[in-house]
Amino acid sequence: MAKLSLEELRKLRDEKRYELDKRETENKDTEIIVGMGTCGIAAGAKEAMQAFIEELNDQGLSNVAVKQTGCMGLCYSEPTVEVHLPGMPDIIYGDVDPETAKKIVRKHIMGKTLVNDHIYDRPAADIVKKD
Repeated sequence: MAKLSLEELRKLRDEKRYELDKRETENKDTEIIVGMGTCGIAAGAKEAMQAFIEELNDQGLSNVAVKQTGCMGLCYSEPTVEVHLPGMPDIIYGDVDPETAKKIVRKHIMGKTLVNDHIYDRPAADIVKKD
């Protein structure tokens, strides 16, 4: 690998700092939580997460935190993403590829409209057997 100049190192630092800022929750009212369990990663969750970060940057949205979690238990619909947005129901989206991630940012977060063809959810509490 070639040596980087001081200016190149500063630029790289600033880019990474900006990306890490997307993961901070302080002063942000919206969350995108990407399932990054083994099944999610194998299905493309890393690419989806990167697409969320890039689209949020492209749209200039600084009020949205992008976080990761382990398996959400919806392995059949990986990659899965949970969205928390004030004034909207909490939604779990499945089969989220990079293009769908961009659509979620534009339609759900910016347009306050659900992306119906990718909505999944956890089983209702009343049908889950408790031991």
